[in-house]
Amino acid sequence: MNCAGQNNRLDFSKIKLQSAFIRKNQVQLSDLLPLDVPADITVLSDELRELSRAVKTAGANSAPVIMFMGAHVIKCGLSLFIIDLIRRGFITHIAGNGAVSIHDFELAYLGATSEDVPRAIEDGSFGMWEETGGWMNSAIIQGHASGYGTAIALYMEKNSEKFPNREYSVFWNAYKADIPATIHVTIGADIIHQHPSADFYAIGGASGTDFRKMCESVSRLEGGVFMNFGSAVTGPEVFLKALSIARNLGYPAQRITTANFDVKPLGDYRANIGDEEPNYYYRPRKNIVNRPTQNGGKGWHFELPHKASIPLLYQLLTG
Repeated sequence: MNCAGQNNRLDFSKIKLQSAFIRKNQVQLSDLLPLDVPADITVLSDELRELSRAVKTAGANSAPVIMFMGAHVIKCGLSLFIIDLIRRGFITHIAGNGAVSIHDFELAYLGATSEDVPRAIEDGSFGMWEETGGWMNSAIIQGHASGYGTAIALYMEKNSEKFPNREYSVFWNAYKADIPATIHVTIGADIIHQHPSADFYAIGGASGTDFRKMCESVSRLEGGVFMNFGSAVTGPEVFLKALSIARNLGYPAQRITTANFDVKPLGDYRANIGDEEPNYYYRPRKNIVNRPTQNGGKGWHFELPHKASIPLLYQLLTG
């Protein structure tokens, strides 16, 4: 069978789209947690205090503090904390997977995000939103040379009438603060890839530019901090490759601090375990906590939900 011919059977131009403004959403702007929400001090630990000191020390020494996140950081209503840490200079590079940019983008234009996936997947309407796919793909096509994260922010900047809530966007605020904001996509993993307007050359090129931006930040990571919030695959894989490039090019990046935040229990996460153990295959354990710090620095795993860890870390840094 001719595989090339088989790939041409689907006519993406016939995909049915509908407006996101008719959609029922599970997360609203009113769900964003305010900065003065009481932090849960019952989960405060000496390790978390030590991490906060490492972040402050990195800032004092002009070393990077990189925050990589999964989409649930946005969906849990924590955007205001990330934005304020950016504005205060505690975070010098923000990064995420493709889903992060989608939820952030929807909050900026729609004031809501997170559709009802179980219901929508039944009839194929899942992800088929005119504004999200059309506008994001336009943004990436127009600005791909500047990188994915910057392209999204530039689109918000140039089309302010479409984004009445852009002050709640992490990526727009990162652009305004002039810090790197990078998106690292997996082709086919994001709803905007379902759309007829998707240009995979632009998407791949934009994310490739962002990977190089990540490598640049990691190359200066000596004395700095890399934190991963809830990205079980993309964050640890991107970080490990960027770190290898930095060291290959002769940058030290050995005396570093790393931290992984997730709800997954790992037990003694610094112990050597074999491939017969399920936790051996949990990428953050290897690629963030242990391998990058084996010749210097220190790595932690914090078993905390985002709604506990991020407000608490914010309080330690700003209080």
